[in-house]
Amino acid sequence: MDAIRYMDTVAQHGSARAYKSRLLAALDVRRRHTVLDVGCGPGTDLLDLAETGAEWVIGVDADPLMVAEARRRTEEYPAVAVHLGDARALPVADAMIDRARVDRVLHYVADPEAVFAELRRVVRADGIVVVAQPDWDTITVDPGDVRVNRAVREFVCDHVVRDATVGRRVARLAEAAGFDVEPQVTTPVIRDFPAADEVLGLSRNAERAVRAGQLAGDRAAEWLRELRSGPFLATFMLFTAVLRPGTR
Repeated sequence: MDAIRYMDTVAQHGSARAYKSRLLAALDVRRRHTVLDVGCGPGTDLLDLAETGAEWVIGVDADPLMVAEARRRTEEYPAVAVHLGDARALPVADAMIDRARVDRVLHYVADPEAVFAELRRVVRADGIVVVAQPDWDTITVDPGDVRVNRAVREFVCDHVVRDATVGRRVARLAEAAGFDVEPQVTTPVIRDFPAADEVLGLSRNAERAVRAGQLAGDRAAEWLRELRSGPFLATFMLFTAVLRPGTR
């Protein structure tokens, strides 16, 4: 699955819509606000931000293909601008941003500490930042051999995702950067195997583990057969947080 289709698929899942709606409400965007979407991807959420009535919405992404797609999707919205840029060196001025969001971005970044430092630099003293970050080390499925589940999860953490456990560190990293933090943990539940397979990459990551010699092919095939065979459940921990610049 290509990256743009994957991001759009995840965003349309019910669990994603629920937390996105919650974080959008927490942003409390007002007219005359400037809103920043760090790691905006193909622009999946830029239109929702634009429809809040914000005066200006800025999307930033490090992938030229994502930037091009986000610009295409928002070309009829003059209040939206999309820039190629690094989350660790945001192309905006100090204290320019009223509201900011960072949604499922931190696991791509080598040093998430720098992202929080940049957010602290660009957000106004009365600003709000919302963060959402899954913890890939907590993916759990039923039915299926728990040892295979563990092997696939460990392969993802070691070889697929740059920083699989950054979600659990969000509160600590944000506080170190000078934010007051309101953290929350939810555990989305997916009962449909095809949906979970798209969102969590169960089949493709099992196949990757087999090709890498980390998992026997027959065990992976039997695990996937069991997952497809009947009642199914997948879950993981999703760390979200509302950040406000601290007074200390």
